[in-house]
Amino acid sequence: MNNEIERNLGPQPIIDIMAKHNLKPHDLVAALQGQQLTHKMVTRACKGRKLTDNSKCKILNALNLAAKENYALSDLFNY
Repeated sequence: MNNEIERNLGPQPIIDIMAKHNLKPHDLVAALQGQQLTHKMVTRACKGRKLTDNSKCKILNALNLAAKENYALSDLFNY
């Protein structure tokens, strides 16, 4: 039970940022053509599942490209 609590960290700020820019997970996947970013990775990020640093960086890069903004990891995740 404790292990599940540590992995599920609740909704993340990335949800609000994506809604602000009217972005769906597919928009982030499409923004990173040539790099391996999946819909599942984006969905897990939004739900607050613990991600690797590499996955978080891919999502950050995709969001910055899709939104044409310059967000930091601390803006997207609260863990």
